[in-house]
Amino acid sequence: MHGTGERVERMERTEVGAESDGASSRRTMTTFSAADEEKQRGVRRMKLTALALLLFVAVVYVLAKWASNSGAGPWAGYVAAAAEAGMVGAMADWFAVTALFRHPLGLPIPHTAIIPTKKDQLGVSLGEFVGENFLSEEVVRQRLRAVGIGSRLGAWLAVPDHADRVTAELSAALRGALTVLRDSDVQAVVGEAITRRADAQEIAPGIGKMLEKIVADGGHKRVVDLIVTRAHDWLVLHDEQVMDAVEGGAPGWTPRFVDKRIGERVYKELLRFVTEMRDMPSHPARGALDRFLGDFAADLQSDTDTRARVERLKGEVLGRGEVQDLIASAWTSVRSMIVSAAEDERSELRLRVRASLLSLGARMAVEPKLQAKVDGWLEGAAVYVVTTYRKEITSLITDTVASWDAEHTTRKIEANIGRDLQFIRINGTVVGSLAGLLIYTVSRVVGV
Repeated sequence: MHGTGERVERMERTEVGAESDGASSRRTMTTFSAADEEKQRGVRRMKLTALALLLFVAVVYVLAKWASNSGAGPWAGYVAAAAEAGMVGAMADWFAVTALFRHPLGLPIPHTAIIPTKKDQLGVSLGEFVGENFLSEEVVRQRLRAVGIGSRLGAWLAVPDHADRVTAELSAALRGALTVLRDSDVQAVVGEAITRRADAQEIAPGIGKMLEKIVADGGHKRVVDLIVTRAHDWLVLHDEQVMDAVEGGAPGWTPRFVDKRIGERVYKELLRFVTEMRDMPSHPARGALDRFLGDFAADLQSDTDTRARVERLKGEVLGRGEVQDLIASAWTSVRSMIVSAAEDERSELRLRVRASLLSLGARMAVEPKLQAKVDGWLEGAAVYVVTTYRKEITSLITDTVASWDAEHTTRKIEANIGRDLQFIRINGTVVGSLAGLLIYTVSRVVGV
């Protein structure tokens, strides 16, 4: 047994020394963090502690056997049995712990070096475990329902500072999105969308209905009043130009004074007509205009030729470059307006968003129906994500584990759990000693 203890000691020294000697070469392949290095040092200390305990029971065994052979008394047999069983338990647990990470003594014993050789299978099993136990619809709904996100979110949003923070974050996100978008791309999309919608929908019936309602309500009369008032004022200010225009259109053989008299007469009649139309709401010309607009509104809705002409005019207007440039430039104006509003903390946009968030938070904090609705939305969204993309999520785990280097994975896991595993060796030594003492005692009692 003394030789066995020496062999185990050499195994432990070889193992610890190999780790120390190969540290620099392995460090070139993988870089451990400072925390990992500290954990690894803790593993080495626990290995030495377990080894020291094994050596201690081996020395106790040797001394007990010597004392028993020297006639020291029955107690030496009890101590020797306990120490012997402690050594067996220590070496068995050393083999079990070592087999997780490497081949004991470098021998390719079956079912050893489990982690490096079964790494990919462990990754698949871990992915399946996560998918079945964490990404199921029932688990997601239960966890979200237990959290009560609706009420918590409402109470959080009801705090003015939190509403300000959310408003600022939304504004920053909006500015970022508008900055990333290329104006030319958005302008092309907006222009195409407006043009396509205008081409797809006939506008004449809609214009006819609108014009019919305007005429029925008398809304056009204010426009007529404005036009005739401006026409009257223009005629008063430009009498000379009007008379010169009439004289210039007269035949060349008429006398000059006749042309002048005709010009004056035409100007006076035109001024009188406009003045009467301005001052007389019941003027015949106004009535004729009302009938014309009413008939035109009816033709826009029912006359095929009129509707066709309006559609051709619409196409010509939309096809003009100036109109397309105007449509495209609308995006620039809208973007500039939104960005300015998002940057200004006192803008109407941000104030309204903040007020809406505060109102929503106050309602969510006290209204169970709204809380249940929000919780239902969140649960539905989460369930959709986990059920639709469960395979992708679990494959992320599986593929990540598969991409790890086997040696790196082994060292990483051992650094994190190896220290606790060394307690198995210590416990094996203690429990083995107690078991050996119990078995030896029972054997002596029954006389075996």
